[in-house]
Amino acid sequence: MVRFYGNAAAKVDDKGRIVFPAIYRDAMARSGESDLTLIVKKSVQGNCLNLYTLEEWARRSDKVLDSIDPELNPLHASFWSKFNEDVFYVVPDGKLGRLNIPSELLKAVGINKEVVFAGTGYKIEVWAKESREASLMSDEEFHRTAAAISSK
Repeated sequence: MVRFYGNAAAKVDDKGRIVFPAIYRDAMARSGESDLTLIVKKSVQGNCLNLYTLEEWARRSDKVLDSIDPELNPLHASFWSKFNEDVFYVVPDGKLGRLNIPSELLKAVGINKEVVFAGTGYKIEVWAKESREASLMSDEEFHRTAAAISSK
């Protein structure tokens, strides 16, 4: 199972492609992930995009599906449709490892020219540079949260 850590900056080219950082391609290769197909979707939590391996996406979406019943509950059916809206497969091109992320997703999170990839273990967040900086938790809030979590 691949884990993604660290940050990497990249630029969006004139055709809307972004080079998939080597640190993440290398992590996939080291973990034995021979399929570089990724799933990209807009985050539920923040103003960014989430990249998942196919295996991780299946695990995460199955977990959500296990907690709802879209066949019998109309609210669950609407949620499930919205949850899966704008989910796309992306594959780095063979030459430079560029990702061709749909323009509507890039626009939805304000990505124009500069992006930050942020590995969070099981996924990679893709942020507009300015949005990433604004989203980060302060050191003080981080320490408070760490203390609260550790007391449980």
